[in-house]
Amino acid sequence: MDPKKILIVDDEKNIRNVICEYARFDGFETDEAEDGMEAVEKCRTNDYDLIIMDIMMPRLDGYSAVREIRKTKQIPVIMLSARSEEYDKLFGFELGVDDYVTKPFSPKELLARIRAVIKRASVPEKTDEKDILTFEGLRIDMKGREVIVDGKPSAMTPKEYDLLFYLVRNKGIALSREKLLEEVWGYDFYGDDRTVDTHIKMLRNSLGDYRKFIVTLRGMGYKFDAGR
Repeated sequence: MDPKKILIVDDEKNIRNVICEYARFDGFETDEAEDGMEAVEKCRTNDYDLIIMDIMMPRLDGYSAVREIRKTKQIPVIMLSARSEEYDKLFGFELGVDDYVTKPFSPKELLARIRAVIKRASVPEKTDEKDILTFEGLRIDMKGREVIVDGKPSAMTPKEYDLLFYLVRNKGIALSREKLLEEVWGYDFYGDDRTVDTHIKMLRNSLGDYRKFIVTLRGMGYKFDAGR
């Protein structure tokens, strides 16, 4: 089997060098770009299994580069940033990025996230579940990956769909943040609880009045309770 290929985009050469070294040691093939513009150009002529994308770069920032790349290719993306504010993460996740890592970071942690994202991207969708579930005015089409809120399609990010579908499949069951990270993101040790909380916030916004079905379990996690 051919090695997975990663595009590493960062204007700091030493950061690219560190990621490349660890990734190659782990069996990945790597390519590099020093800004968003170069990343967009490389994605036009090359195929990658994952992109590691810095945000603050000359010529074209990471967010704009992801938006441009996603017009033609659906490549998983992990964003790198020195900024840890929640609104930065929300903006990235709303673009559909798969993960967000704050600098400075542990190369081993980044590799764990790389493996998890690539693994999730390569797992085929389940096709053995009930087609459509309805909870009051909330209609969830599992196979079609569509969520209808009071008759109108809800525009969700891929990870919002994954999170909602997992919650619904396990409705009524208390799910810890660690369990959600393991099952929805594929992390076992290196996950960040704030990733779950940020996506729950986004998901609740997408569900409108039916946010009530996602119940917070203080000190533990969440559950989907349609009996509320």
